[in-house]
Amino acid sequence: MRNRLSTFVTYLFLAVFAIGFLYPFLWMMSGSFKPDFDVMKLGLLSSHLTAGNYALVFDRIPVMRAFLNSLIVAVAVTGSVVVFGGIVGYSLAKVKWKGAKYLTVFLLFTMTLPFQLTLIPLYTMIVKFGLTDNLLGLILPNMMTAVSIIMFRQFFIAIPDSLIEAARIDGCSELGLIFKVVMPLSRPAVLTVAIITFLTSWNDVLWPLIVIRNRTLMTLPQLITVFVLGGEAESHLGAELAASTMLAMPILLLYIFFQRYFIQSFISSGVKG
Repeated sequence: MRNRLSTFVTYLFLAVFAIGFLYPFLWMMSGSFKPDFDVMKLGLLSSHLTAGNYALVFDRIPVMRAFLNSLIVAVAVTGSVVVFGGIVGYSLAKVKWKGAKYLTVFLLFTMTLPFQLTLIPLYTMIVKFGLTDNLLGLILPNMMTAVSIIMFRQFFIAIPDSLIEAARIDGCSELGLIFKVVMPLSRPAVLTVAIITFLTSWNDVLWPLIVIRNRTLMTLPQLITVFVLGGEAESHLGAELAASTMLAMPILLLYIFFQRYFIQSFISSGVKG
């Protein structure tokens, strides 16, 4: 009886916590279908549902163009981070060379530095390369991250050296080892790095605001920021919520499909040496 009561209380607490956590997001989604006079009510339901807020957003800003720009940038950055992070992570975990430990420590140190510290040097380089108002200006500075390298290293360490040696004896090259043996065995790590990178790149606003001025090249978060804060929404709260919902949905769907690997990777990275 005591165990059942304890289980009931635990699930009740988790349910309350989940509802409290999800409610703001559900309110945002429901508010995007309400007229302005009905948005501020705490309830999720309304008798005046309308798609006018989404129509207003699509009428005033090039949403699909911005969505495509964000997708190009996020996919390019994610792909390069997975590939280059995997290569460097493999060299730190499985290739014996003197500077591996020092490079690992240096990478861990760079993770403690705020992004704002490198903002001016990065922007100066982008200007000198003539990449302002160019999607390459958003892609190139983010093609490799310390977080991805460290995560791959942690997973690769756990792969038996005997397996790698067997592949070498069979004539597999080092790149072949990475992409045909090591990476497939580290699918949770690959998916987690990809999800984190995609999410970070998709939601980035500050760097695009600095580099991109041309409206047709703006990413979706950047364009929505300009739409909301620049006065184009004209204080229509419903339209602002509609724009925010469109921005959040791809990330939500991505997490729903890959949450099992995402959680598994974080658990594993915490126990591997």
